[in-house]
Amino acid sequence: MLAFTFPGQGSQRPGMGRPWVDHPSWEVVSEASAITGRDLQHLLLDADQHELTETANAQMATFVLSSVVLDAIERVGLEPMLCAGHSLGEYTALAAAGALGFEDGVRLVAERGAAMHEAADARPGTMAAVLGADDDSVDAACRRAEGAVWVANYNAPGQVVIAGERDAVERAGALAKELGARKVLPIPVAGAFHTELMAPARDRLRKALAVIRFAPSDIPVVANVDARAHQDGAEWPALLSAALCNPVRWRQTLAALADLGATVLVEVGSGGVLTGLARRALPDVRAVAISGPDDLDVVVDAASGTDSWHAYAAAHQGERMAGSDRVVVAPATGVFQPEPGLACVPGPGALAVVEPAVSPPPIGVGDAIGTVGTAEVRSPFGGAVLGFLVHPGERVVGGQPVAWLRAAPDER
Repeated sequence: MLAFTFPGQGSQRPGMGRPWVDHPSWEVVSEASAITGRDLQHLLLDADQHELTETANAQMATFVLSSVVLDAIERVGLEPMLCAGHSLGEYTALAAAGALGFEDGVRLVAERGAAMHEAADARPGTMAAVLGADDDSVDAACRRAEGAVWVANYNAPGQVVIAGERDAVERAGALAKELGARKVLPIPVAGAFHTELMAPARDRLRKALAVIRFAPSDIPVVANVDARAHQDGAEWPALLSAALCNPVRWRQTLAALADLGATVLVEVGSGGVLTGLARRALPDVRAVAISGPDDLDVVVDAASGTDSWHAYAAAHQGERMAGSDRVVVAPATGVFQPEPGLACVPGPGALAVVEPAVSPPPIGVGDAIGTVGTAEVRSPFGGAVLGFLVHPGERVVGGQPVAWLRAAPDER
């Protein structure tokens, strides 16, 4: 079973987008730049480490590059059966699973980054990785430090991240060494993330989450807060809000992915930090990272032998589709939106069913049923649209099936 993992803040580095500039998926950067009104290509190609360390920049750069890599993987025909993202990466995981539209994802990440930047300015903090100590020892060190410091990430066996006010983090690090830690390494971030110091950011993020619709997803996404798989879109606003002030349970998340059947983990984004953590935590699961387009072949090779999502989706759609049914495919790559007259509601499996389902609206040959970016999606068949195979706002690639219709008698 193929699972995608998405890195969070801290994985950014200068020039991180350069390997992808000539790949067709680089167009994602232009789309995100148009949504935010920012030159995101500059962040991915020309920004130095200082500029990329700023919270708002680090989060947007990481999200957009992961989206580029995700788009490239989808173009070769691979989709996950499970997803998870580390901290910020949770937003990319939700986009990959179809629970969060790309445009909404870009706007949420922009708001999250700005909110966390403000919170860090109001109460400065830092983070440090504690290596070679068990979870309980690190937690005890934070408690004994008698200050504003907490465990922020449970990353892997022997790797725990602490965060808080600088002096308290230094005291907790020294105590952790007394309790058996091998090293304590500072992390280049601008705040004490996943601690109580982020409470002001949580209030602002809640307001942004309240206006976003999260769709139900066929692909389970394992959440940071509880290390459990979720598919109900209505659960995500509370989970994402809670994640700001609570530790990332990544070691537990990896265990949950394995328990759910993951045999191959693909890190989708910059660097290979999550791949290293997975190899330590799950030695029996194959973990691979993508640093550039040449690594796509490595991913395809790693995924061979797994139950592909395409086979899964085809099998389930086949149970619902009659011999007179047809699919309409996307004419280009971009964000899909159905025609306003074809309102759809969540249906079984991957489908969004056209409403009202008892009387699907008729269409003629060449009628528009939606758009992909600026391109119209026109049906080559006449009949009735029964539903969509992707959610409104979901990013699709050219040739991907987007709609399901029942052909008129003379079209069968």
